Amino acid sequence: MNKSQVAADILAHALPLVPFEGWNQQTLKKAAVHAGYKKIDVVRVFPGGAIDAAEAFILSTDAAMLEALAHQPLATMKIRERIAAAVRLRLELLAPHREAVRRMLTLLANPLYAHRALKSLYKTVDAMWYAAGDASTDFNFYSKRLLLAGVYSSTLLYWLDDKSPDHKDTWAFLDRRIADVMRIEKAKHQIKSWLSHPAKHVA
Repeated sequence: MNKSQVAADILAHALPLVPFEGWNQQTLKKAAVHAGYKKIDVVRVFPGGAIDAAEAFILSTDAAMLEALAHQPLATMKIRERIAAAVRLRLELLAPHREAVRRMLTLLANPLYAHRALKSLYKTVDAMWYAAGDASTDFNFYSKRLLLAGVYSSTLLYWLDDKSPDHKDTWAFLDRRIADVMRIEKAKHQIKSWLSHPAKHVA
């Protein structure tokens, strides 16, 4: 029995239950039975319980996002357009499970899981920058991921309560957040230039 497949099957059957029953061991056991497995299989594939299942969901969504982005004409886009496409694609992948995502954020907000929540967020934004073709290796590598973590997190929270047609308000919000980041990046370059060549900026 393929462990990865068992985990995927249980997770797929758990997602429709989560909005009503939450991310917990009982939900996973019920999902295992619905998927044709035994309750004990939950412990085998998700030894840490619900948090392991939530992380598996995040990772599978990241993988699906990267696969979808591979079919997008990213080479013809500007960096900001690539990032916007990545965030939008990921949220569109989450759309069928919006209430499960809402319940997952409650789980991840538990102080016991803070380090795992941050690690998962880092992996998501790192995947987005990877797809966008980021090749930075200096401090910019980390600052870009930190900024995108803020953009993605705020957009995700906005999206959860967005009732506009086709989430058009969310996409407008996303565009504004990315524009804010681009202004920060521009300011950083200007400051760096001034520090490197201060004489050029003296009137």
